[in-house]
Parts: sequence; C-alpha cells; structure tokens
Amino acid sequence: MSKIPVTVITGFLGAGKTTLVRNLLQNTQGRRIAVIVNEFGEVGIDGELLRDCQVCDEEDDTINNSNNILELANGCLCCTVQEEFLPTMQALIQRRDQIDCVVIETSGLALPKPLVQAFRWPEIRTGATVDGVVTVVDCEALANGDLVGNLEALEAQRQADDSLDHETPIEELFEDQLGCADMVLLTKADRVSADQLTKVKKWLAGKLSDGVKVLPCQNGELNPDVLLGFNAAVEDNLDSRHSHHDHEAEHEHDDDITSVPLTLDQEFEPKALVQKLIQLINEQEIYRIKGFVTVPGKAMRLVLNGVGKRFDYFYDRPWRTDEPRQTKLVVIGHDLNPAGIRAMIANKA
Repeated sequence: MSKIPVTVITGFLGAGKTTLVRNLLQNTQGRRIAVIVNEFGEVGIDGELLRDCQVCDEEDDTINNSNNILELANGCLCCTVQEEFLPTMQALIQRRDQIDCVVIETSGLALPKPLVQAFRWPEIRTGATVDGVVTVVDCEALANGDLVGNLEALEAQRQADDSLDHETPIEELFEDQLGCADMVLLTKADRVSADQLTKVKKWLAGKLSDGVKVLPCQNGELNPDVLLGFNAAVEDNLDSRHSHHDHEAEHEHDDDITSVPLTLDQEFEPKALVQKLIQLINEQEIYRIKGFVTVPGKAMRLVLNGVGKRFDYFYDRPWRTDEPRQTKLVVIGHDLNPAGIRAMIANKA
C-alpha cells in the first residue's frame, strides 16, 4: 500500500492556520482526512474548533471526525516529536486503509524542518511521506510591519550592511517557515491595498526558494486540489530548504515565550473584553490571544482571536447542555505576568 501523504501547515501566531484547516474539513471533496493539531498551551482551543466542524456523516462509522483530530499539547512538535508524534503517526499508519491523507497544523512557535526530519525515521518512512509544506502568512500584519518591522526599512537596512545580524528568534522562526515552504498562503490580503499587496509579495519573493508560489487566501477558503497533492517527498530534499538551525545539534526555544491559560466562570460583552485585552497588550509583550467567550444573554459561544491589537470574533455554535458556559482564553507572549493578566481580565470594573 502506498504511503500516506502528509501536508504540514505552518505559520506564525494568528496567521490563520486553524481557519484554513477548518475550511478544508468542511470541503474535503470526498477525501478522508486525519488532522494532528499541535497546541501551544494547556487549553485546546484550535482542536476544539476543528472538532466542532461537524462535517462527518453521522451514519458513516468508518472515520470518526472527533477521533481523527489529535492534539499534541506539550508545546512544539519539534520538541515533543519523539514522545507524542511517533506513536500518533504509527497509529495513523495502521489505519492506512481508512485515511486518504494527514494534515498537521503546527504551533506558531514550531520549526517545520525538525518535524519533516522525523519522516526519515524507519518507523514512519515506510508508511508516510511529507506531501508538502504550506506556510500561512498574515498579509495585513506584514504590510503594517507588525511582525518584522517596516518592510521597506528592513530591506534598506539589509542592503546597506550585508553583515548586519540583528534578527530576533521570532524573525528567524518566520524565515525558517518560509524556507521550508512549498507554497505560501497570504491571509487577510483583502485588508490591504493593491500597492501594499505588491510590496508584500515582492519582499516574500526574496525569502522563498525558486518556484514557491504565493497565493492570496481569504477566510481560509482554498480548493483542496491546491492545498493538497504536491507529491514533494519533502523529507528527501531537506538540504535544499534553508534553516537558521541547519548546523545545530538541536534547537532551543526562547524559554520566556510562555502561554497563560485562563478558565473563568464569567460572562463578557465582546467590545468591553477587547478593550481590556488591548490594555493588557499595552502593558505586556503579548503576541496572541485566542479562546472562547461566554456572552451575556447569548445562547451561542463566541470565538475570539487577537494578534497584536487586532481582534476578530464570531459566534460558532450554541453552547451544549452538557458543557459549562465558561470563558476560556490562552494568552501567548514574552515574559508574561500571569497574575496581572488574570486580574485585568477578571476585573469587572
């Protein structure tokens, strides 16, 4: 039996990976897709969003959607790959006759290359192959300089001094994600001008290998035929994919990048909550806030996503009778003060 094709979805925090995977599960075009979700933090926000897609035929017991979404919750895949990823992939390989492909959504803090290297292990190599690596990029953030600073200033600085090396770990991570990509998806491209989009594409072109395509992608909507089926066997040509960590025995993440999970028996008006979160962002170095919110007088659960000072929220489904109506948030950032975060959000003033 042929190897299971695996598509790796990588990208920075808040770029739109979960939205992309959620839309894929709602438009499989008959494919039986298993999903591995790599959460950063203790609250499984992304995995729960995907499980609530409700895309499986209730009468089809061959593949159970909930059982086919697996969360590896102990940080980055490249750190926990041996402890959790290996047995997970081995279990999926045993179900080869029930699965057409696997999609792995990595943490925004995970390096893609060490994950792909795991597909060289004998326990996996004979049963699965990395079909392609798709990097999701927040076009609006890049255009505004929120991720890597002003694009024009950054490029001018590098051209002026080739020896300049002031990259932060996050900038290196972003470049590693681009360097491993077979395709780059630009999300939120509808929020920038045509001139800004052109500048972002031109800047990205200097970071990408020859032949890597950059596609705008709105609301995670993309034909599965575009997202899947690269047949790249990425694990066989890793040497051609640049990484800042190629010559290191192992990589180390910034230990000060942490996640603060919050579970509150408290209801919030969305606009008032966002104002609190923006105040938090002004006081602490927060990269991402995401989660579920209980809204007074609403039977629907609110999904909230924040990157920088930009917040989006929507109602995804009714609260179930068998689940507590709790607000669950994850705050991800650098050298965070958990007590201060909890006090600010829980303050009813």
